[in-house]
This record gives sequence, structure tokens and C-alpha cells, in this order.
Amino acid sequence: MKVKIEPSWLEVLQDQFESEYFAQLAAFVKSAYAKGIVYPPGRFIFEAFNRTPFNKVKVVILGQDPYHNPNQAHGLCFSVQPGVEVPPSLVNIYKELEQEYHQPFLNRNGDLSHWADQGVLLLNATLTVNAGQAGSHQGKGWETFTDAVVKKLSECRSNLVFMLWGSYAQRKGAVIDRNRHLVLETAHPSPLSAFRGFFGCGHFLKADAYLREHGIEPVKW
Repeated sequence: MKVKIEPSWLEVLQDQFESEYFAQLAAFVKSAYAKGIVYPPGRFIFEAFNRTPFNKVKVVILGQDPYHNPNQAHGLCFSVQPGVEVPPSLVNIYKELEQEYHQPFLNRNGDLSHWADQGVLLLNATLTVNAGQAGSHQGKGWETFTDAVVKKLSECRSNLVFMLWGSYAQRKGAVIDRNRHLVLETAHPSPLSAFRGFFGCGHFLKADAYLREHGIEPVKW
């Protein structure tokens, strides 16, 4: 089937787009958008891919579901549109960045597009959700698709940094070849778990050091 997505990803994931499960997923998503409010807006479903081409990826951060409240989700995990209150998990991400770099981050808005534009793939496991219904599009095929994305990156690229925060992301990252890539794991940054290891994890500095070591420009967080 024809999917509007950045060309390098279209090529890499062509087998997924031509599969039976993806045709069923696309039909489900199309029906959901026709019946009610679904986030993110349709033009942003593949925003993570459109902003971060396959060969430009340096860092992968895995999330779970898009935000399900108005004006939040725009296709990048943990990120919200400018002018929207910064969500609690992202507040904690900014707190960790302040601790690591000794610079102010908490005065920023919640739009992480500038990360994506530098090669940070901000990938949710599920790319759509019904308004006000967390997890409503789980088990429909998105997880199979995003598992394939992680596997393709692991197999076809080298020296990437994968940040796996929380048990869900860590399970999803089980396929990553740790001889080819740096895998950083800790607790999820949500207020419920950030104090179990996310604060003080040093992931951003570790990512910078690894990228430099392999001749790759670090991310300007």
C-alpha cells in the first residue's frame, strides 16, 4: 500500500507497508480517524520518521503511546506542541539534563523537534490513540511495525545510542545488537518511577561521549 513517509524509511520498511498486518492496521486507523478524535493529527503520524531520516539517526528514544489530550501529541515521543504545558515526564527529563550539564533546561517549552532534526528518533511503540483513551490503539499492529523499525536500525546501522527508559522500552529493545550499539537502560522518567534510577543516570553525557568516540557529532540537547 502507498504510505506518505520520508523516502529512506519508505525504502527500508517497504516489506512492512506491503504486509497483510499493515493493511489491516491502516484500515483500523483510517476508520478511527473517520469516527472520532484521534491523536496526533493525521499529518503527524509519521513525524518522527519524516524529521529523522533512516541514515541520519544517531540516538533512539523509545516511548509507548502518544499523549491523548488536546494539542499535545505531534508524532514525537515525550514531546508536545509549543504553548502546551510541559508534561511531567518531560519535566523530569529536563531536570536530568540540568543536573548533567549544569545548564537551565526547565525554562524550555515541550517541543523536542530540534532533537529530532539532529538525529534523535523519538519513537512511540504505538503511533495513534483515541482522544482521552490511553492505550486504545495498542494491539492493532503498531507494535509489530515499530518492532520492525528497531530491528532494522539494529541490523543495518552501527554505533547508535538506544535510550530505553522503563520496562516496556527495555522489552522492546531486546532485539538490539549490543555489540554494534550502545544501549542505555534505566527507570522511566515519569513521577512514579524517576527516583528509581532515572535521576542521575547520566544518559545524555554517556550518549555524547559514545558518539564522539565514533566520530559522530553529539546532539545539542
